[in-house]
Amino acid sequence: MRETEQIPAAQTPFDIHSYPPHDLLRLLASLLTQIASTNDKLDAASSSSTSPSSPTSSDPQNTVWRSLTTASRSALSTPSSTLTFHARNIPTISLEAYLLRILRYCPTTNEVFLSLLVYFDRMTKLTLEATGRSFVIDSYNIHRLVIAGVTVASKFFSDVFYTNSRYAKVGGLPLAELNQLELQFLLLNNFTLVIPKDEMQRY
Repeated sequence: MRETEQIPAAQTPFDIHSYPPHDLLRLLASLLTQIASTNDKLDAASSSSTSPSSPTSSDPQNTVWRSLTTASRSALSTPSSTLTFHARNIPTISLEAYLLRILRYCPTTNEVFLSLLVYFDRMTKLTLEATGRSFVIDSYNIHRLVIAGVTVASKFFSDVFYTNSRYAKVGGLPLAELNQLELQFLLLNNFTLVIPKDEMQRY
């Protein structure tokens, strides 16, 4: 029998639908907590996004800026749009406990939770490319970003979702505040919620 070259096994795509939800949320919480904690340590001056100027937004050659909706341009041009997510104090509940609370009282799919990574990445890149300012995810805004993202993603990905009043109660926010966060989340993503399968797999 002739020896044949050993063929490496094909990589099986990650099956997000069958992955244990609690395990996924623990991994997600660990990653986001690490990102937030790292950004907390950055020099406040270098991470500040309070400058009123938008140096790249006025550049007619900025294709990113020209691709935005008028509403998203307005939101990205206003630093207060990103500061909307900034809490006065760091929430006492851990991010893992917060995510598990959302799963318990507003059950949804793994796809919804994993999509948060994609949307957060898009928001930070879009803000930087369109305005030259940084959108920093830290311990002061991560909880609000999560509940706003889950609210938006649940309505987009899932056939079953809850009222904003329920998401607000579970997230520990007044309804009016969650409504505002939901809108800002959409604006900072330029209302682009579709995530190709290959992009989701990368995360």
